[in-house]
Amino acid sequence: MFETLRKISVFEHLNENELKCFLNGKELWLDSGHMLFHQGDPVEYFYIVFEGAIQLSREIVNQKILLATYGSSSFFGEVPLLAGTPHLASGEVVRRSHMYCLHENDFWQMITICPNIRKIVLGHMASRMQELQLLSQQHEKLVALGTLSAGLAHELNNPVSAAHRAASQLQDTVKSLDDVTFKMIGQNLTESQLKHLLSFRQDAIEHIAHTETQNSSDTLFQIDQEDELTQWLELHNVTDGWKLVPTLVAAGVNDQKLEAISEHLTTKTFTDVLVWLEATLSIIGQLNVLEQGTTRVSEIVKAIKDYSYMDRASLLKIDVHEGLENTLTILHYKLRKHNIVVTREYDKNLPSIQAHGSALNQVWTNLIDNAIDALGEQGDILIRTCKDKDYIVVEIIDNGPGIPLAIQSRIFEPFFTTKEVGSGTGLGLEISYRIVVTQHHGEIRCFSEPGQTRFQIRLPIIHS
Repeated sequence: MFETLRKISVFEHLNENELKCFLNGKELWLDSGHMLFHQGDPVEYFYIVFEGAIQLSREIVNQKILLATYGSSSFFGEVPLLAGTPHLASGEVVRRSHMYCLHENDFWQMITICPNIRKIVLGHMASRMQELQLLSQQHEKLVALGTLSAGLAHELNNPVSAAHRAASQLQDTVKSLDDVTFKMIGQNLTESQLKHLLSFRQDAIEHIAHTETQNSSDTLFQIDQEDELTQWLELHNVTDGWKLVPTLVAAGVNDQKLEAISEHLTTKTFTDVLVWLEATLSIIGQLNVLEQGTTRVSEIVKAIKDYSYMDRASLLKIDVHEGLENTLTILHYKLRKHNIVVTREYDKNLPSIQAHGSALNQVWTNLIDNAIDALGEQGDILIRTCKDKDYIVVEIIDNGPGIPLAIQSRIFEPFFTTKEVGSGTGLGLEISYRIVVTQHHGEIRCFSEPGQTRFQIRLPIIHS
C-alpha cells in the first residue's frame, strides 16, 4: 500500500509515519459508468486514483459542464471537504479504475497531524477552487447573456412583427384608397361637399389620436357601437358595410354623423365615400403602429446600450435610477411572463455617484432575477432608493417565501445556492458582493423572513 502511494508524485517524499495517515482508508475497483457521487450529495470521502479516470461535471441551468478529469496518480474531493459544502459536481468513472478513499473523519485527522500532507492538499485545493470559480463565472455570464437575449428577442419580436404587419397592410390599403379616390373624383363632388368630407375625416383622425393618448378602450361599448352602426349601414344599402365598421367606430364615427353626410349624396357615392374614409383612417392607424413599433425598438436598443455603458469610460458619474430602469427594460419579458408587478419608490433628489455602471447593472440584474425566481408565477417587487449621509441606498424587496434563517449567513459564499441542483451557478450573489464591497467599497446586506426578502445595497457617493 505504501509503495503504491509513493508512486503518486505529490506523495513520493512522505516518510513512513506520514503515510500511515492513509491507513484507515479502503480500496475500490470500479467499472466505467459507475457514479461515485452526484452534485449536491453530502461529502463523505477523499479520493486517490491509482489507475483509471474519473470525470467531474457540473450541471448549470440544465447544461452539463465538464470541470476536470482525474487520471492515474491524482487525488480529488478535498475542495468540498475543506469548504464545508455538498459536492459541487458529479463524479463518474470513465475508465475502469483502482482507487483509494479516505472517510471524512480520517481525512480531517490526516490534515491535522500531517503538516506535509496538509500543505500538499491545501495547495491543490486553492488552485482548483480558483479554476472552478473562474469557469463557473464565465458560464454564469453566458447564462445571464442567454437569459437577457431570450427576453430581448421576445421584446423586439412584438414591435417588429406589428410593424411588419402594418407595412404589409398599408400597401393593400393605399391601393384600395387610390381606386376609390378616382371613383369619387368622377362623381364630381362639389367644393362644399369635399370640404365637409375633409373636415369630417380630420375630426376622425383627431379622435383616434386622443383615444391612443388616453389609452382608453371599453371593449363592450365598442362592440355595441359596431352592432348599431352595422345595422344602420344595412338599412342604407351600403354593400359590405360590416367590413368598414371597426375602423369607423374606433375613429368615433356613429350613425348620427353619417346621417348628416348621407343626406346630400346618392347611395353609390355615399358607399364610395365610406370606403375612402375607412381606407384613409386605416392608413393613419397603420402608420401609428409603425411609429409605435419602431419607437419601441429604438427604446430597447437604447436601453441595451445604456445598460452595457457602451462607448463610455469604466468609472464615471452615473444615475442609479437609469441603471435600474435599463435593467427592468432588459428583464421586462421575464417580469411580464411571471405576472410580477414592480413598484418604484425613488428618491427624486438622489445624487449621482462615481461608479462602474455596467458592473452595478450586473448587481441589479442578479438581484431582480433572483427575486423573479423566488416569486414563481406571480408576486410583487419593490425597488426603493434614498440618500443616507455619504451613501446612497438601494433596496430590492420581494414578497416571496423568504430565505431560511439557518442559511442566510451563507448566501454570499461562492457556489452556495438555494435553488435546485443545476438551476444556478451559486455565483450570482457572490459576484454581486464582490462588485459592491470590493470594487465600490460599499455594503450589501440581506434581511429575510417569510413573505419578505430585502436586499439593501449601500454605495458611497464619491468612489475612493
